[in-house]
Amino acid sequence: MKKYLKKLMAMSLAAVSIMSVMTGCGSNGNSEEGQSASGEKTVIEYWHCNAENQGGLAVDELVKNFNESNDHIEVVAKYNPDMYKGLMQNLQAEAATGNTPAIVQIGWAFLDYFSNNFAYTEPQEAINKFDSEDATFLQDKFLPNILELAVNAEGSQVGIPYSLSTPVLYINRDILREAGLSEEGPKTWDEVKTFADTIKEKTGKYGFYMQEPADFWAQQGIIESNGASMINTENGNTEATFASDEGIEAMQLAADMIKGGSALHVSWDEGCQSFIDGNCGMLYTTIARRASVQKGAQFDVATVKSPLWGDKERKVPAGGCFLAITAQEDEQIKAAWEFEKYLYSVESMAAWTEGTGYVPPRNDVADAENGLKTFLAENEMMNAAIDQMDGVVSWTAFPGDAGLQAEQMLLDMRDKIFGGQISAEEGMKSTQDAINEILAAQQ
Repeated sequence: MKKYLKKLMAMSLAAVSIMSVMTGCGSNGNSEEGQSASGEKTVIEYWHCNAENQGGLAVDELVKNFNESNDHIEVVAKYNPDMYKGLMQNLQAEAATGNTPAIVQIGWAFLDYFSNNFAYTEPQEAINKFDSEDATFLQDKFLPNILELAVNAEGSQVGIPYSLSTPVLYINRDILREAGLSEEGPKTWDEVKTFADTIKEKTGKYGFYMQEPADFWAQQGIIESNGASMINTENGNTEATFASDEGIEAMQLAADMIKGGSALHVSWDEGCQSFIDGNCGMLYTTIARRASVQKGAQFDVATVKSPLWGDKERKVPAGGCFLAITAQEDEQIKAAWEFEKYLYSVESMAAWTEGTGYVPPRNDVADAENGLKTFLAENEMMNAAIDQMDGVVSWTAFPGDAGLQAEQMLLDMRDKIFGGQISAEEGMKSTQDAINEILAAQQ
């Protein structure tokens, strides 16, 4: 049964009624289960956030292969820019018209926001209704702690983990050697600054770039590894807590590198391309960029684990997304599940990892002969992400309707701090206070 949790954002009761009767993305309300009334293929939309240089080509290939392998479903892939935040905004606008795609990628930071504001079908519900012969698919193919990543605050299995990534440090060993630095790269964030400053001084090139997309994911990693916490929940009440001394220290270090001219403050694509072109010595970004970096870099490139703060515990947020079924009618839900199950096959998961760098969430892919066994042996750049999985923490998800608003406030804060308009202390404390006002109002 389709789930309507709490409310549909920005929709009137009339729009909710429309959603329940209108077709969405090629569905037909009068169709027989499993095929369209006209006998034509059931057409479903798959919304994703994968640009061409970050898995988009792999998406296209997977969709193409699926469409060619069956005679009753046609999947149309739709790319959403601005990552998961952009997809959520587009989904909100589409839902307000009474239409929805059939299956969507949802970033971890929007787990509760999505489940509180949009209609979805839990994966086990779809399996029980349309794939009962494989009723234990979830339990058989995924570890409990991995499935837990896509369970919301109310205990519902909103979707299935699909893309798992962590931030790693890519290094240009040729530049490090030119600057007289260890080709093994820095181990701590203080060393990152020292390396960056030295690279700038010795080579004239930029030393460091930290990803700056439409989310705060990478910055969460550097903040929480210094012992700070993005949020804290006690007795059912959640507070933003990132503006501690440790959190401020982490953001100020990054800002100081930019101010000193040894680090870049540009868009994500520009920063990654600068590294690939050999104009920047170190790149801190998702392992999901591994394929494009490895293909484009014409130098001795490697990855190392996310740097530490002294002897403090490494904490790296789980990036990526889970897949959720947002189809509204049985024909669409059945087709969405068939396509989703195909995406989770060993072969598809292996192709997805090879095309991106995401760590596969399914528990039997890495060692399967038709999976990643050979690939991982030949691609050492994946090792940094795999070796730091013990430090994975949840991507911070602000509860309730605060999700989108709080994320945007963090981005505005980051841009002002990195742009030198405000200090880390001033920006973080004022933003923390503003977010807590929003949280207090809804609790």
